Amino acid sequence: MNATPSAPAAAPVATADGAAPSIQSAPVAVRRIIVAISGASGAVYGVRLLQTLRAAPGVQTHLVVSDAGWRNVAQEQGMARAEVEALAHQVHDVRNVGASIASGSFQCSGMVIAPCSMRTLAAVAHGLADNLLIRAADVMLKERRKLVLMVRESPLHLGHLRNMVSVTEMGAIVCPPMPAFYLRPQTVADVVDASVARVLDLLDVPHTLAARWDGQGAAHELPRPARLHGPVGASGRTAPHHTERVPPPGDDRPVRPRSARRWPGHFV
Repeated sequence: MNATPSAPAAAPVATADGAAPSIQSAPVAVRRIIVAISGASGAVYGVRLLQTLRAAPGVQTHLVVSDAGWRNVAQEQGMARAEVEALAHQVHDVRNVGASIASGSFQCSGMVIAPCSMRTLAAVAHGLADNLLIRAADVMLKERRKLVLMVRESPLHLGHLRNMVSVTEMGAIVCPPMPAFYLRPQTVADVVDASVARVLDLLDVPHTLAARWDGQGAAHELPRPARLHGPVGASGRTAPHHTERVPPPGDDRPVRPRSARRWPGHFV
């Protein structure tokens, strides 16, 4: 019985100068993760994510920030642009739609938009890749790679909710930064770290950023609940941390605590 003849070996494709191309060994794998900061409140989530990924072995971060994102970094974090850029391995201009992360050929493990504004969410949901941030997110979806959106807005109208459904159906993960009080956070930093830790879990990046829930029986090992108010006085009422406005006679407007400030705008 004759053996089945084997197919002839394919001849190497010659280059322009007639020489056969060399086959080089693949470089050591480095996980590339894109971090984007858009114009929603919560720039601290993007900054903290960059800080954590910077310390993670084998991870290379690529940063892209919208114009409104830079404004919120300055307003909320009091950080200079150079300070934030120093946390990333490579920084891309949001207007440079020809950057490496705009192509599906750019090998990348995933992308996080932290925080994700409703404008950015809408653009991703409708494929409006008018800048590098949205284009990079669109690439994640078309290449079936991981895209995590830390959406930040409240309350939500029907358009917001429909956009969240749309991106979820396309493969993105909507991951709002929701505080988890069962771990008894003691500081604002604890609350931020808990949300960033969930994102790191979604990216399969090992971390020790926040405690993990070991069951109800282990709750006694957690720190005591943090006090959200001042000490209780002799009258039994909680002492406020602020001085309340005393309304003049005839003023029946509700008294708002001084700590409940309204946003005056970036230039006030």
